[in-house]
Formats: sequence, structure tokens, C-alpha cells
Amino acid sequence: MNTPIYLEHDGKVLLVDLDGKGPQDAVMGREGKVTLRLPTVYEVETMGIRWTERRINRIQFDGVTHEVIYALPEIEWPEHWTWKDKLVSDGCVHPLARECVYRSMHRVVAKVILINSQNEIAMAKVKRGFFSGHWTLPGGFVDYAEHPVEGAVREVKEELGVSVEIDQKDIVQIAERIFTSEGIQFLSFTYKCYIEGEVQFNPKADEIEEARWFSMQQALANAASLFDVEALRMMT
Repeated sequence: MNTPIYLEHDGKVLLVDLDGKGPQDAVMGREGKVTLRLPTVYEVETMGIRWTERRINRIQFDGVTHEVIYALPEIEWPEHWTWKDKLVSDGCVHPLARECVYRSMHRVVAKVILINSQNEIAMAKVKRGFFSGHWTLPGGFVDYAEHPVEGAVREVKEELGVSVEIDQKDIVQIAERIFTSEGIQFLSFTYKCYIEGEVQFNPKADEIEEARWFSMQQALANAASLFDVEALRMMT
């Protein structure tokens, strides 16, 4: 009953004061001692708010692991709750609540299934990041203010040294996953792109160890990312 619960609806989050009274509003840019926090399950129940659990995240900082319930409140509009964008910059909000907002934000990834005239798939063996030493489809994180298509084109150029054109209609898959108990959420856009003629790879030296063409079966066998595997299977 004392487990903290993160309730978000339409970009608004429920906060309470240290006595459990709420809802409370955050103030952007404020500094001072902690006066606001996430409510507990018991406090939410006393407010008469019903909710549906989405998942439990285990968030670790300062050497302590905190279990937080992420849930969807069964209400129409949380008029007096605080905007999550205000919460993150309020120094009087407990750091656990601010960390919960951080966990709730999608990490957007754009990938490309680059196909040559022999129906082979381009893959890169990466030197760093999540899949260091393994083969992946070219791609990576989408920059701020960048469309996933733009990110996909940029990543192919950066990783393989190849210029391509991708139509946003050539989407193969949009996939979402949370891979660990920490709750970091990834949203992946994978596009297909056909390329004609001879292609000379020029891998990015500090990021890519090698780039090579594979048959579809080889690509599936070598792919380290679950997103890559699922997208390739959709092409077969």
C-alpha cells in the first residue's frame, strides 16, 4: 500500500505533498527542499481514483532500487494535475518522480533494410553501443526535431557512407519494446530501400567495424536486435 504509483493521463501527472495531499502543481525552474512526490497506492485509493496497472519499473539511484507502479487512471481529464513537462524542471519535486517522467519518454530509433539488385541485405558490425561486436541493420537514434525518415537516411550515410532516398510510405514496421525492468521504452521505425548498381561501403571508422551484404536467411541468423529480426521476418 506504500508503493509509489506513477499516474499519467494526457501528459499530466498526479503529485502530492509530503503529507499525501493532492493533487499538487509543479513550478518550472523552482529550487528548494523537496515538498512534492508521487502518491502511494493507499493515497490514490483514498482519493477515489481507480487505475489500471501497465507495468512495474525498478529504478535505481543513490544505491537504492525503487519499485514504482506505472498505471493509467480511469478518469476523463485530470484538470488539476501537473504537466509532466513542468515536473522535470521543479527542484522541489522528489527525484524519483522526475526519474519516472524520464522513463516514460520514448527513445525513437530509425532503421533501414537496404536491398541490392541481388536481393541481399546490408548489415553493419558495430563497435559501440547496445550491440557492440554484433551485426545490425544500419540505423540509430532519431535526433530532436528530426523525422524518422530523415534519421534513417542520415544513419545510412553516417554508418555506411552510402546516400539513399527513402519514402516514408516504405515503412516495414513500427515496433515498441521495453527490454529491461528499468522501463526504458524504445519505439523503432524500420524502412525498406532498394539500391541499384555497385555500392561501395565506407564505414564510419569509430562506430562500424565492417559492412557487408547478406542473404535474407543470413541476415536473420546474424541480426542481434529483436527489432531487426522482426522487421526482416516481415519482408520474407
